[in-house]
Amino acid sequence: MILRPFRRSPRTDSIAALYGAIVAQARSPTFYVEFGVPDTMEGRFDLIVLHLVLVLRRLGGAGERGAAFGQRLFDAFCRDLDGNLREMGVGDLAVPKRMRRFGEAFYGRQAAYVAALGVDDLQDFEKALARNILQAEDTDYRAARLAHYARAAVRQLGTQDDADLFSGVTDFPNPEAFADARA
Repeated sequence: MILRPFRRSPRTDSIAALYGAIVAQARSPTFYVEFGVPDTMEGRFDLIVLHLVLVLRRLGGAGERGAAFGQRLFDAFCRDLDGNLREMGVGDLAVPKRMRRFGEAFYGRQAAYVAALGVDDLQDFEKALARNILQAEDTDYRAARLAHYARAAVRQLGTQDDADLFSGVTDFPNPEAFADARA
């Protein structure tokens, strides 16, 4: 009984597995080599945010349980950011300021991506990706390919069973399949 608070629950393991899958997908070299995402701290952050937004959007369609699970997933993302900042040597007084900026960036990107995914016009999503991830204002073939990949990820996440997601299992499309595609 005394060690119970220190044991990981299956729910915690599921969150860790799902968050790990998001981070692993965002670290795929194809995004940096073929899609032109800057291989910087900001570029990596932006790809994690994109994948997290896609998964959170999917979980939002799974009712109250999905919303609660999504909140715990977002909390894991915040803990990871906080831990990474501290590991990089950011001081205790600066961490909250940086986390606030990360939070503002996340919510801004989330609003832009969800709104753009909700309309049929592909250009809005491409522009949001070009501005936020590719760090360019012009929408070029790289943004179109990334948008094509992300829309495929939305479709693929939509076919996944709620129980799989709640158990920490997800399957993203292979980004290499979109590296040469023209959307």
